[in-house]
Amino acid sequence: MTPGRLLLVPNTLDLGTDTEVALSDVLPQGIIDQAAALGHWVAENAKTTRAFLKRIDRLVPLAKPMQAIDIQELPRPRKGQADASPQDLSPLLAPALAGADIGLLSEAGLPAIADPGAALVAAAHVLGVVVLPLSGPSSLLLALAASGLNGQSFAFVGYLPVDSAQRTARIKELDALSRRLGQTQIAIETPYRNAALLSALVQQLQPQTRLAIACGVTLPGGWCRTQTVRAWRDALPTLPERVPAVFSWLA
Repeated sequence: MTPGRLLLVPNTLDLGTDTEVALSDVLPQGIIDQAAALGHWVAENAKTTRAFLKRIDRLVPLAKPMQAIDIQELPRPRKGQADASPQDLSPLLAPALAGADIGLLSEAGLPAIADPGAALVAAAHVLGVVVLPLSGPSSLLLALAASGLNGQSFAFVGYLPVDSAQRTARIKELDALSRRLGQTQIAIETPYRNAALLSALVQQLQPQTRLAIACGVTLPGGWCRTQTVRAWRDALPTLPERVPAVFSWLA
């Protein structure tokens, strides 16, 4: 039997915000059509996946009734077990091994990019399941493209430490690395801590370092702006607590 495929289905970037964007504004029609046809899904959260499918259904009727669609959740990482063996995700790929396509959905943006779905993609390769990435928004790449910073060499460093001393040390380390390599550094934060991270960045980065902020990318009122840290210190913006932001800098 020919295995099915694992389709990496892009999501919108409006999770947790007060504004719901139109799917057709951020997802190609072909992606909407393919999502509507899938009967098997793997995601972080079944509830938000059903909400996504309801939005799809408004534009293209789902191939199956909602209650007949199989939605499996990715297992949560084992806390405090950093040295534990990887979890066996092969049961989640059983429909593909039986010949059916599976959709992998992130909470926002592209699956497997800054997203635990990467483990399922790795498992699919081991089992010989074809992985098909579909085109859609990635907040990290959209922010980088809009920044004017080095798009030839960049690194996504994820979340910075919450502890003030550790965060300060990490920011200085990344600023020095950016200067040495000419490499753009990209970080994110939980939206309600965006202001704290911005404050730390403008305090600890060198004044001449260029810092880009992309806030609410693809959302109404979203914006992207790049200037030196010195300039940011003179007029620090107020960032909303429920809108995601991406921070990029180049020393």
